[in-house]
Amino acid sequence: MKIGELSRRTGASVRALRYYEEQGLLAPERLPSGYRDYDERSVVTVHRVRVLLSAGLSTASIAEILPNVVDDSVVLTGRCPELREGLAAERARITERIEALTAARDILDSLIGRPLVVSGR
Repeated sequence: MKIGELSRRTGASVRALRYYEEQGLLAPERLPSGYRDYDERSVVTVHRVRVLLSAGLSTASIAEILPNVVDDSVVLTGRCPELREGLAAERARITERIEALTAARDILDSLIGRPLVVSGR
């Protein structure tokens, strides 16, 4: 598939997809015309990249993680203790952020007088 279709299927901009390629996160084949040709695995890879980026990981960390992904499981070998430590630190950062957001929500709930009920949830 061409880059425009991959963009539509993943929600990532064409610019972002080119950046992922520059960073070694995607490796499309190049057609004789010079066009990039992505396979179905690229859709899954882009989704993984976007999730990991949204978790605050750098593209360098993601480049180390992606080769260790088997199906939907990430298997880190003993060869990458620095990556494990970095991921543990990032997890701690996310946990702190969740706790801060939960505390902010609790304060808003108390100011409102009761939790706000959103229909459909």
